[in-house]
Amino acid sequence: QVQLVESGGGLVQAGGSLRLSCEASVRTFTTYAMGWWRQLPGKEREFVAAINWSGVRSDYTDSVKGRFTISRDNGKNTVYLQMNTLVAEDTAVYYCAVLGGGSPWSSHTSPAAYDYWGQGTQVTVSS
Repeated sequence: QVQLVESGGGLVQAGGSLRLSCEASVRTFTTYAMGWWRQLPGKEREFVAAINWSGVRSDYTDSVKGRFTISRDNGKNTVYLQMNTLVAEDTAVYYCAVLGGGSPWSSHTSPAAYDYWGQGTQVTVSS
């Protein structure tokens, strides 16, 4: 059973920064691409960023490019999301997820391609 535990969320003023962490309890962490998603109540889950198994490849939704950075430490089974210059529209519950072993990198923007999800961490940006 894979468990993902997110941390680092909270309340921050617009223009501020937060770093989210997601620790995965999976022996083969280094073989999986990872993603960050976010969701507002009553809305569909939105892709934020993804990183491949080695950290060489990454991708971001347009609204966070230049502000957010995804990274991973395979020695700690942890993926991070550094969020800078936060705006009110970034307010959401943020989830990390494991891209399925059988899913190609090209599917990383599809929620159906992810096999495991964390419980989420709330990020609130006050304007």
